Amino acid sequence: MEETAGNALYLNQNGPEPSWPVLAKPKTVEVAIVGGGLTGLSTALHLAEAGVSVAVFEAHVPGWGASGRNGGQLNPGLKFDPSWFIERFGEDQGRSIVAFGWSTVDAAAALVDRLGIDCDLRRNGTLRAAASERDIAGVRRTYDDMRALGMPVDWLEGEALAALTGHQHYPAALLDRRGGDVDPLKLVRDLAGSAARAGAEIFARSRASDLAEQGGGWRFTANGHEVRAAKVLIACNGYADRLWPGLAEASVPVFSSVLASEPLPSDLAARVMPGRQVLYESGLVTVYCRVDAGGRLVIGGRGPMRPSSDAASMGAVRRHAEQLWPELAPVEWDYAWNGRVSITPDHLPKLHAPRAGLLIAYGYNGRGVALSTALGAHLAESLTGNVTTEALPLPVSDMKRIAFHRFWPIGVQGAIAASRFRQMIADLF
Repeated sequence: MEETAGNALYLNQNGPEPSWPVLAKPKTVEVAIVGGGLTGLSTALHLAEAGVSVAVFEAHVPGWGASGRNGGQLNPGLKFDPSWFIERFGEDQGRSIVAFGWSTVDAAAALVDRLGIDCDLRRNGTLRAAASERDIAGVRRTYDDMRALGMPVDWLEGEALAALTGHQHYPAALLDRRGGDVDPLKLVRDLAGSAARAGAEIFARSRASDLAEQGGGWRFTANGHEVRAAKVLIACNGYADRLWPGLAEASVPVFSSVLASEPLPSDLAARVMPGRQVLYESGLVTVYCRVDAGGRLVIGGRGPMRPSSDAASMGAVRRHAEQLWPELAPVEWDYAWNGRVSITPDHLPKLHAPRAGLLIAYGYNGRGVALSTALGAHLAESLTGNVTTEALPLPVSDMKRIAFHRFWPIGVQGAIAASRFRQMIADLF
């Protein structure tokens, strides 16, 4: 089944896509960027502002992938606790990773403010909730770790937590006051517009293929036309193909499913996530949710491992919503969609520099909105030669293929089923 964003909330409420040119003749630029999501567009913006000739080549339209149809959450941090990075990478590099990873929302919000982007940005905080009693200790460790580094986090239980969620399902949570939410399609479209006004060229429906080194630089084709560039950034995340050997097999493109309700009646809207924080669960099978600026509940989680815009196929997500707020039972779910999240084996974002003049960025593991937006400025500095790849805020590593990658849909379904079974057993004891 062909993947489509047609029933996504953001596409329907933000109107037709802007008109972008299709590559129709050969092109030569200093930097070519493959992928018109937040990573590619943020990098293009910063390159153009630095006076570098740059062009973005998107196989569909800017924001078609995860950048334009995610859950809309701006969550600080990376997968593991800050101290884990310091222990693994050492004091200097570890603290550098932490400083970047936990400041991405600040950086993304500052960029939105500087460019005057109207994307419904709100910063009411992120709740990381323990999904059950057995998850409390892990969330508490994260809270203690962040608190020890002076991060603005609070510990919530009982009535204090219920006052923010509208129910008593979660036994505990940490609140990171730096988090927030955004209309991601508004963000990516306006970021594309800002990049174009700064001088970047953006080409839609111009899939890159046949990438190769040539004459001290790089060449590839798009729509049958040759593109030449001194440097190339590949930024396709969960939609990587075989433009570079091994890239498609280096991460698992897990489908995440999202439902958006009709605008909630005022009395119900006052009881569902009344503090308007965003929330994601810490557990074996997690769910994330928020109430958007239009009063709709947007809730996501695991669904079918195939393209779908059918709310009936996302019954587990709907049932979870009704478990949290039983009064949602009569509410209509106006929109249903899914898309690919790039999951890496170690759950860390990946930067590769396999050849001189070639950078690859992907693997945001469900935290890509703030992370990819903030990363663009650093990638641009590396591509201009102002900093070395070793100075990037995330470690540059060698690409590794995942064994038996072609069986990923079966493996993911099995892992989800096993996780749900373990959660069910855990809840019994």
